Amino acid sequence: MTEQNQIGHQQAPIVSVKEWLITNLILMIPLVNIVMMLVWAFSSNTNPNKANYFKASLILFAIVMAIYLVLAVVFFGSVAANQYQ
Repeated sequence: MTEQNQIGHQQAPIVSVKEWLITNLILMIPLVNIVMMLVWAFSSNTNPNKANYFKASLILFAIVMAIYLVLAVVFFGSVAANQYQ
């Protein structure tokens, strides 16, 4: 049974703690972090676990930015509307 499950199934190597620490250090650098997130998310030679993590991070980033944009439009719209009353 276990042999059947392993046929045609490749496992990605485990991302080490050292690699995650380096990744987090790189993500602390402004602007470089966004570029590297895109590289790690869509590069073909990135560990699939790491790529999926950064794809999810980019989706969350897009959702947060969309919410921020909506709130900014509502806030500045209400300020502008109150200014001309």
